[in-house]
Order: sequence, then structure tokens, then C-alpha cells
Amino acid sequence: MAKSAARKVLVVDDERTIREVLRRYLEREGFQVVEAEDGEAALAAAAADPPDLVVLDLMLPRVDGLEIARRLRLERRVPIVMLTARGELEDRIEGLELGADDYIVKPFSPREVMLRVNAVLRRAAEGTVDGGAVVELDGLRLDPGRRQASLGPAAVELTAKEFDLLHFLMQHPQQVFSRDQLLDHVWGYEFYGDPSTVTVHIRRLREKIEDDPSDPKRLRTVWGVGYKFDG
Repeated sequence: MAKSAARKVLVVDDERTIREVLRRYLEREGFQVVEAEDGEAALAAAAADPPDLVVLDLMLPRVDGLEIARRLRLERRVPIVMLTARGELEDRIEGLELGADDYIVKPFSPREVMLRVNAVLRRAAEGTVDGGAVVELDGLRLDPGRRQASLGPAAVELTAKEFDLLHFLMQHPQQVFSRDQLLDHVWGYEFYGDPSTVTVHIRRLREKIEDDPSDPKRLRTVWGVGYKFDG
């Protein structure tokens, strides 16, 4: 039986040391690694041979990481793990809103990167197969197999993680989950997580599925506890 091709990771960072460290650990895990030191090189590499996942620094010369994420999203649904500095909260939030699948705060441990990369790729693979029964509540319809969402007759465009989060909450209507619990169930890890990740995704979902996002009727906040789907 032919051996399956190694999954390809594009590592984009202007610091050579970071690229070399990530390459070493990724190759140890069996990945094929392509490096890019700036945004233009990253776009050229992705166009020449599309990667299975991109590890993307936000602070890049020539073309910054947010613009790279935008352009990659126009071409295809490639998983993106962002690298950010501790003070870049607004950029981090914007990256998540663009549909980035995860982020890692510098300085980081290579072990953390491996956990995040494997978790994102696993969830991306799970999204390509039958994901279970269609869920319908309060006018919303989610088809996990086709990764399609609709509100009444209108299609709702969701990022992969928005879909996963909404699907999980709709599978457990009226049940309240803390942000840490949602990180565990939806993002697939219960450590290193930043609860603001959940907050950003809830806000984006409300903009897409609520008649009035400032007064949500479906995705409700239970103050001091977390969130629930009130379907």
C-alpha cells in the first residue's frame, strides 16, 4: 500500500530562529515544512503549492499577517494558526474574526505549537466527513455533513470555528457552558486557552443569527457563568 503524503505546513515569520525551531519540531512530527520570511513570499508559496495549514505571524514586513489571512481566505479554506505578541489583542481579535482557527502568544513552547497544529488539523479533517444529524432550532438549520447553515430560507456564512461552536451549543439547548468548557469542547484543548477567543466568536455569531445582536434571543449570556442556546 502506498504511503500517504506528508501534510504540508507553511511557516511564515520574519525571525529565522523561530522558523528554524518550528521546522525542526514539525518535521519531527512528520510534517513537510515550507518557510516564508515575509508576506509576499508567503502568498507566492501558498499559490505555488497550497499547504494543509499555515502558521502565520501577524507582524510581518511588506504585507502583514492580517492581510495574508484575508487573501488566503479568498482562495481556499486553509486552516490558519496565528502567532501574536502579548500586546496585540486587537490584531488577535481581528484575526479570529477573519476566520483564523487558533492563535499562539509569543513567547511560546514548540510543544504548544504542535498541540495546536494537530488539534486544528484534526478538526479540519473531521469537518470533511459526515458530522452527524442535521440540527434545527428556532429557525436555524445546521447540516454538519455539508457544513452548511441557514436561517429560514437564507444561507448563513460561518467560519469553521463559528460553525463548530454554534453546532455544539445547538446540540445542548438550554445548557449553560462556561468559556473554559467551550474551549475544551469546541477548540479541543483545556489549557493555554484564552477565554476571549470564545467571546469574540459568540459576538460574531450574534451578528449573523440574531435579529438584534445587542439583544440576543438565541445565543444568551448567563452572567457570571457562560453562554447557552435558548432555542
